[in-house]
Amino acid sequence: MNKKYLQFEKTDEQNTNLYIYGDIRKQDLIDKWFGDDETRVDAFSFKEALESVDTPNLTVRINSYGGSVSEGLAIYGLLSDFKGNLRTIVDGFACSAASIIFMAGKERIVPENGLLMIHNAWSSVEGDSNAMKKAAEDLEKITQPSVNIYVAKTGLPEKEIKKMMDEEKWITSQEAFDMGFSTAQVKKDDAQQALEANYMFNLVLKLKEKDKEIEKLKKEIEQKTPNEIRQQNNLKPIKEDAWASFFNTKKLEK
Repeated sequence: MNKKYLQFEKTDEQNTNLYIYGDIRKQDLIDKWFGDDETRVDAFSFKEALESVDTPNLTVRINSYGGSVSEGLAIYGLLSDFKGNLRTIVDGFACSAASIIFMAGKERIVPENGLLMIHNAWSSVEGDSNAMKKAAEDLEKITQPSVNIYVAKTGLPEKEIKKMMDEEKWITSQEAFDMGFSTAQVKKDDAQQALEANYMFNLVLKLKEKDKEIEKLKKEIEQKTPNEIRQQNNLKPIKEDAWASFFNTKKLEK
């Protein structure tokens, strides 16, 4: 392969490595005008490369923010038809369409510094309300094949998968294994992860910790009475007034 970020490496007569380290998309007008983007991965070039594999074992290593749903699903289908042993490994990120490609592996590995990200299909549209409604309906249908793949591979309920996709869920190595996105745990990372990915990885982990703290605080607040909350904030307790309470017109006194 001539593409820098889509390369096959035959290590021996039994094993071939494939590296997908770029956006998942077709060639666009900018590529045609200024030259093809070396980081771009499309289904057609992937098909050509896959046909050159002549070993029984194939490892696909992924570091990609994702891209086109159609290209991702096509590459997933091509890999699913591979007759040998297929292993997929996250070398940093496997986001969006790239996470779909990751799910094609019979053996799927997210190292401790790797992250998955799943979300609904995106698009842009112009037109009247009818065009907007149709676009929304189309996006739900476009998203459904990805939902089906996640459900089939993880065994999780469709409702739970859709909830995670609605939230644009970032999934850590441990979470990926616990939920069935990956099939094996790897504690020692051998991926050559980019500095940007390291930064983003740490940022996502910090945000997850903040989310846990917020949820914990919400539960604590829900369990406290109004007077306990006022006491915690050095405010005078609410004076009980039955008549005022009846009309829900309590006055808060500092």
